[in-house]
Amino acid sequence: MTAPLFRSRPGGFDIRPACQSEARQIHAGVYLSEGLSNSYLVVTPAGRVVINTGMGFESPVHKRNFDAVDASPVRYILLTQGHVDHVGGVDLFREAGTEVVTHSGNAAHQEDDARIARFRAARSAFAFADAIGSAMRYVRKSTGSEIPPQSRPLPTLTFDDRLEFELGGIRFELLSTPGGETVDSMVVWMPDPRICFTGNLFSALFGHFPNLVTIRGDRYREAIRFISSLDRVLELEPELLLVGHHDPIEGHETIREELLRLRGAVVHVHDETVRGMNEGKDVHTLMREIGLPPELEVGEGYGKVSWSVRAIWETYAGWFHHRSTTELYPVPHWSVHPDLVELAGGPDAVAERARKKLEADLPLEAIHLTEVALSAEPAHHGALAVSLEAHAVLETASVNFWETSWLRREIKTMRGILETGKA
Repeated sequence: MTAPLFRSRPGGFDIRPACQSEARQIHAGVYLSEGLSNSYLVVTPAGRVVINTGMGFESPVHKRNFDAVDASPVRYILLTQGHVDHVGGVDLFREAGTEVVTHSGNAAHQEDDARIARFRAARSAFAFADAIGSAMRYVRKSTGSEIPPQSRPLPTLTFDDRLEFELGGIRFELLSTPGGETVDSMVVWMPDPRICFTGNLFSALFGHFPNLVTIRGDRYREAIRFISSLDRVLELEPELLLVGHHDPIEGHETIREELLRLRGAVVHVHDETVRGMNEGKDVHTLMREIGLPPELEVGEGYGKVSWSVRAIWETYAGWFHHRSTTELYPVPHWSVHPDLVELAGGPDAVAERARKKLEADLPLEAIHLTEVALSAEPAHHGALAVSLEAHAVLETASVNFWETSWLRREIKTMRGILETGKA
């Protein structure tokens, strides 16, 4: 097998809100406008097809770019999933007679989003707030338009497993892929040029282990369903994959090799997790033990193997790990941290022990101890200093967008407390 493609592709921190001055032609009649998720345009003799529309605030950039290519009517808007970065610009693109097409699971997904919208927005802010703020300033300046509201579109046409239509002599097939990031995940297949628009079926970064659960908060995504959905794309034998972020993946053999590698990686992690569960191993042991063999190396820039081990475990078994009776009750372990500090003789002693753990190259154990000390004295200088250094060690080693973003947020917070003396 050739070297994994993820090594040569941009990462999570290279995902930027829409700021291109023009759409890029990918294939005859097919154009890309990049943003927080890619938006695509297909031009036909009978009108245009838009595939995903970006966030609401960046949709004026996508629309400007696409209108400069072709200004014929938008006949279809196809949404590969219901996440906000795919559907936000629908209202701006929609015209009289435009069909908005989604998988039939879209209503359930949108209802979920609406229920916990405030929760999810708050939990995503640490990763995207700065980029979104700068993007809104760019949109106002570059397009001269006000920021449109985020669309919450109702589809005009839905399907369960497969939908086919033709426009201007070009055939489109929409295929359900429920193993993606949402229950309404689908791919768009153009069989004549053998182009597959996958959105974020393979997570945000192609060639990386999928996010079977996100630290911002989402429903668990099932490994078995992901594998089945990946197989559906494999069976198409595409020549060109147009993914949710960054450049297309070109060439039948390259695509096949990458998908088989990713498939093998997910199968391996799933099967090893299940085997360990049946052998009586606890989840944290499996998170430490399970890795990928060299021939199945994929990136961990958005999802991580260890996180997916836990997601697989809890998808099958739920939240009770049979580790402690206290798991069954609403009194967390940290409720007795102040008692431990008192027994240790105060936060200084706990912070000193944390320092020793850090010096022994055990940053996570050090953080556990600093959290105990800080429960008794939230602005304790010694505990904060050790915790900050331990987080910095983890941040230096991290290659994952979400992990790194979280660690940087924590480091920034702790620096602020150290400077002000106030928690």
